[in-house]
Amino acid sequence: MNFLQDVLHLFFPKICITCDIKLLQPEKIICTLCRHDLPIICYTNYENNKITKAFYGRIPIEKATSFLFYRKEGKTKKLIHALKYKGNQEVGNFIGDWFGGILKDSSEFKDIDCIIPVPLHPKKQRKRGYNQLTTFGLRLSEHLTKPYLEDVLIRTSASKTQTFKQRFERFSNNSTKFSVPDPSIIKNKHILLVDDVITTGATLESCCKELLNSESIKISIVTMAYTE
Repeated sequence: MNFLQDVLHLFFPKICITCDIKLLQPEKIICTLCRHDLPIICYTNYENNKITKAFYGRIPIEKATSFLFYRKEGKTKKLIHALKYKGNQEVGNFIGDWFGGILKDSSEFKDIDCIIPVPLHPKKQRKRGYNQLTTFGLRLSEHLTKPYLEDVLIRTSASKTQTFKQRFERFSNNSTKFSVPDPSIIKNKHILLVDDVITTGATLESCCKELLNSESIKISIVTMAYTE
């Protein structure tokens, strides 16, 4: 089997997503140099940091954190775009494993009851073929030993991609709607809501407002990246 893998690697080498050089045999997704160059967010206080403060006065959340800083040009952007638009779901596994291990070691989220992703509209998910958060969320679920509940929160209105919108337009866009068909599933639960990138936080705010209609809910937030 190792011989076959070596042959495949020789004739079909894998390329680093962020710098386009050929990966060495043990490397996955990105090369070692790029891995060490990722802009990792090193918050130790998950209850009081720049991300939680972004939601002050908007929605009540318990804790919030992200793994990487997202910049207009940079390695994080290349990773997220490979996941969202190029079908490379291994990026979700890669980030989920790395960040999941960090969150597990911190014990900050040991009191959560379940993990819920920001949903895609069914039409968009059929077109894309997957929700970019699934592999990420499942890896977090394994590390934190909490269930990943994909159909609790659903998106009821389709919205155009946020990527090419101006920041003000994204912030003022209130057309995206969500619903919780069966609120009893999350009654008295502490939910970990996961997303890919926080820009203005408008989408997460909409999700939280809908979730908070359920009885005795607490919400924390974890994302792959946070826009500086």
